Amino acid sequence: MKQADGQRISNRERAERWAVEFPYGWDADDAVSRRHLLRWAVMASGALFAATAGLAGLGFLRDRRTVAMRQIISADEVEVGGVHYFDYPGQDNHAILLRLTDDRFVAYSGKCTHLSCAVYWNSDRQILHCPCHEGVFEPETGDPIAGPPTRPLPKIAVRQDNGMIYALEEAP
Repeated sequence: MKQADGQRISNRERAERWAVEFPYGWDADDAVSRRHLLRWAVMASGALFAATAGLAGLGFLRDRRTVAMRQIISADEVEVGGVHYFDYPGQDNHAILLRLTDDRFVAYSGKCTHLSCAVYWNSDRQILHCPCHEGVFEPETGDPIAGPPTRPLPKIAVRQDNGMIYALEEAP
């Protein structure tokens, strides 16, 4: 085998190369040195690190709140300690409204923060429960208290106006 300038890359003939354990001659190693290979590996790693840091930075800059005022239900239709399931902000987004006291309502996204399974109100245990992996959330705050979830449920701000409950915005 020869390079463009006519010099041989390998010191063996093509027919002999298959029979040797390491078929490349020392002259072929000059095409790419270890120093060049290491330099390219460091540059590629640095570029991947910079791209990852840039994407993480963009994630912090984006406002992830969903603002859409929407009527949920009449306050009289939910008894104290009761629950109402509704869709917010879209039709495919499961959400939970809890009436904790006569005048206190809280609402959360119905997706578990572990693997997005549906979360339900367990009235016997007075907890928000994810049956997929036995995740348990505090009904007052939405904080995880048992199971694999580590992040609280996204909270939906609610307002009571003239006996009607409205969802205002969802904040992660």
